[in-house]
Amino acid sequence: MPTVSRFFGITIRMYFDDHPPPHFHAYYGNHAAKITIESLNVTEGRLPRRALALVLEWASEHRDELRNNWELADQHRPLNAIAPLE
Repeated sequence: MPTVSRFFGITIRMYFDDHPPPHFHAYYGNHAAKITIESLNVTEGRLPRRALALVLEWASEHRDELRNNWELADQHRPLNAIAPLE
C-alpha cells in the first residue's frame, strides 16, 4: 500500500485495486481510519480528534490529487506524492 503523504506523525496511504467508494487510509500511532474522498466521512476506524482534524484539513486541500491517485491506483499505476500539511 503506497504512502502518498506524511505529516505530524500521520501517514496517508492508498491501496491498489481497493473497493469503491474512493477513499484513503490515515494512520496515527495505533489508530487507523478509512476516509471517503468526496464526503471526508470516516467509514471505518477512528483517529484521535486532533489527528482527524489535521487529516480532514489536509484532505480538503488536496481532494483533486486524492481523486487522481484513486484513478491511478485503479489502473495499477504509480501514485503521486501529495504535499504534507504545513
